[in-house]
Amino acid sequence: MAWVILFIAGLFEVAWAIGLKYTDGFSKLWPSVGTAAAMLISVVLLGLAMRTLPVGTAYAVWTGIGAVGTVILGIVLFGDPANTARLACVALIVAGILGLKLTSA
Repeated sequence: MAWVILFIAGLFEVAWAIGLKYTDGFSKLWPSVGTAAAMLISVVLLGLAMRTLPVGTAYAVWTGIGAVGTVILGIVLFGDPANTARLACVALIVAGILGLKLTSA
């Protein structure tokens, strides 16, 4: 169950990272409220997952999910570059996340 919670925490990390773009420097109320809520939910869920998962593993997977999701949504929503080198680096992050999952008790 901790892995499911951690995955959901990672999705909320993606939500707040993308939400930052829509806050316009926290000058827009509702995007700022949504972003702050996603931040809080993400960190609380991370804390719950860390009850049973090793801290280093949980944190690395959480940030990895956030990084990969944010890069993908940046490409889709904002036209960020999607060149081969960039996508290969994202694949390495995914490999690291999977490696940590597979080698954790």
